[in-house]
Amino acid sequence: MKTQAAILVQTERPLVLAELEIPALKPGQVLVEIAYSGACGTQVMEIRGHKGEDKWVPHCLGHEATGTVIETGPGITKVKTGDKVVLSWIKGTGIEAGGAVYAWEGRKVNAGGVTTFQRHSVVSENRLTLLPPTLNMETAVLLGCAAPTGMGAVFNVTGLKAGESVAIFGTGGIGLNACLGAAFGGGIPIIGIDPNPLRREMAMIYGATHVIDPTNSDVVAEIKKIVPTGVDIAIEATGIPTVMDQAVNATRMQGGRAVVIGNARVGLDLSLNPNVFNQGKSLMGTWGGDSVPDRDYPRFGRLLGSGRFPVQNLLSRYSLTQINTAIDDLEAGRIGRPLIDMFA
Repeated sequence: MKTQAAILVQTERPLVLAELEIPALKPGQVLVEIAYSGACGTQVMEIRGHKGEDKWVPHCLGHEATGTVIETGPGITKVKTGDKVVLSWIKGTGIEAGGAVYAWEGRKVNAGGVTTFQRHSVVSENRLTLLPPTLNMETAVLLGCAAPTGMGAVFNVTGLKAGESVAIFGTGGIGLNACLGAAFGGGIPIIGIDPNPLRREMAMIYGATHVIDPTNSDVVAEIKKIVPTGVDIAIEATGIPTVMDQAVNATRMQGGRAVVIGNARVGLDLSLNPNVFNQGKSLMGTWGGDSVPDRDYPRFGRLLGSGRFPVQNLLSRYSLTQINTAIDDLEAGRIGRPLIDMFA
């Protein structure tokens, strides 16, 4: 069986559409017909070469999607043929089966435990979660990465309490989901910081009470005009070290906490004044919002499906043949999150 995929053949070059031969399933692997895939800054960094040397090219890409199980390999107990599922890079329960190797014009094409820029994908069982009944397959794509990373950072890492103040540095797809999480959790005020006017506008739609343009302003000073003591919580979703520094400095003394989500380019360093720790502030990292798919995705699904916010409008639709346009638009900040319709 063959499938169409958008693969990375060389960094700093557009993705290539290829007809891949699907390998036989190994124990713990599941064949999924992808309905919709998302894309995030991680793929942009991989494609542009910002993560350093890529030793695995050519390889498949994408780590968030929804689809339907069409075949299961030996040992699968979590899903069955016909199930609607969410695909995510964050590991849940089930077998860790490793990646697949596809064939393309006599060459091997590598893939990790989950890849989604393709119409059919061999996926490790532990990267699958049953589709929550509260969501359609388009919106549920957010559960593959943006929602668990953004909302999870708010709920799982910071332990937001109702009434706490929140600043979100970078209101792209993950930052906007952090806005949603802060709003659902009762954060007040919620301050979105982004140089992109579209993203600031979207932040106000998805939970922010205030926005700041950092282009020509002292961001920390502007935040303290709104919350004079500094915010309880800062979420950093840009991957820029100087912004990480701003995030921790924007938090209050004796209990302020900052969480870094953003991926920095290879070779960059973060410099901090160590006094922030003597002031009782915390700087934390997170792996996917510390989310546990089988525990958190049903809950996040209920929040996304609640109707409180127009979450489906975060997504801009593209066909698989438009994948490079989708990546360009995401990188340029022209959209919230791309939605790749595999059969458009």
